[in-house]
Amino acid sequence: MNERKDEERTGQLRWSGGFAAAVAILLLCFAAPGRAQDAENARKLTLKEAVNLAIGNSRDLTLARLQYGIVQREAGVSRSVFRPNLYTGTGVAYTNGFPLLEGGGAPAIFSLTYNQQIFNPPLKGDQRAAEQRAQGQQLSIESTRDAVMVRAALGYLELAKVRHELELMRSERLSAGRILDATRERADAGRELPVEVTRAQLTTARIEQRVAQLEDRDDSLSGELRDMMGLPEDQQIEVTTEDFPLAAVGATQDLVSQAMANNIELKVAETEKRAREEKLKGARGGYWPTVGLIGQYNVLSKINNYTDFFNKFQRNNVVFGLQVQIPIFAGHTSPSVAFAQADLNAANLAVQNKRSELSLDVRRKARQVRETDLGGEVTRLELQLAQENVRVLQAQFDQGRGSLKDLETAHLEENDKWLAFLDANYARQQAELDLLRTTGQIAKVLQ
Repeated sequence: MNERKDEERTGQLRWSGGFAAAVAILLLCFAAPGRAQDAENARKLTLKEAVNLAIGNSRDLTLARLQYGIVQREAGVSRSVFRPNLYTGTGVAYTNGFPLLEGGGAPAIFSLTYNQQIFNPPLKGDQRAAEQRAQGQQLSIESTRDAVMVRAALGYLELAKVRHELELMRSERLSAGRILDATRERADAGRELPVEVTRAQLTTARIEQRVAQLEDRDDSLSGELRDMMGLPEDQQIEVTTEDFPLAAVGATQDLVSQAMANNIELKVAETEKRAREEKLKGARGGYWPTVGLIGQYNVLSKINNYTDFFNKFQRNNVVFGLQVQIPIFAGHTSPSVAFAQADLNAANLAVQNKRSELSLDVRRKARQVRETDLGGEVTRLELQLAQENVRVLQAQFDQGRGSLKDLETAHLEENDKWLAFLDANYARQQAELDLLRTTGQIAKVLQ
């Protein structure tokens, strides 16, 4: 990190000689009032601050929490049959003959009914499966949070890269302009072919195109970050070219172990497997008796011909006790067990596949991190070589032994190496964030 900062300072001082320094000073003088005004409206943010703001204002995360609340309430519905349930009501019915209502009850002026399941394996299996799925939905909140963190971090890091590239391209535009002027002078003097002027114009046009593309990307990324962080549309964002510690450094086998223990998608698959296990256990319990607690209080009336069928009338009637149902033949039990067993087999296979895919994915991403790291080192050395070349040509130019065109061409090459270095560094950061999320360590780094 210190080496890279030294290289950045070296790159920023490369205009210390002659005409380039004078032009840079004039541009700074003209741009100072506008930049000062922008600085007043800008909000400085670190990477972690941007990520935390994105988490706090994420609509996706809010939706995931609402969905978790829905699943929790669904589990509460399944749980309610094992809790006391008390009902009351009244009604009027015409009877002819023995006084009965539909279902076998006697017509009552007022009725109070109580029921509660004490032992019912199929319903208990449904309840526990719903609770396991609620835990899976809670894990989905963490998955959504990690996705928001990665999206915010990548947007922040890319914005920092784009703004650094803009600085380089604007200085490259100065060099290209000076090369074009020098080429035109030499062509007018008959010391350059006209095609060289066209070539210099093409280089300048490409730089202008690249600057416009970067400015558009800057505006787009700034808008996306403001939306994620809940900032006003006119709020300027100031970012820094910071890095983050890679907590996923280690042997590949250690990374695989961390992923097996922390990967959220694998946890969700295992939670679904446990839910189906509970469902199978409940389905198998359908062969056992069920026990429920029941109670009823009725206020009866003589208007339904009670005296014609009973010798004694009692207005207040109470029933309370246990209701035991013993299955002798239940046609739905065997198909339910078979279905639950097949469902569990599919969940077991899904977990095994997920473990295998996760192991391969972690190894691939670990290799990708290593490759991008090596690629970054190559671009760093190429940049260092280009900077040393600029210093040599600058010294020769100061001594009157070099041409301005060669010096500015070297500056263009140095800028190109800077751009390649920034792209390689961002690719490394992308690979690292992807690996951190897969191994379940992203929250430790960015929060």
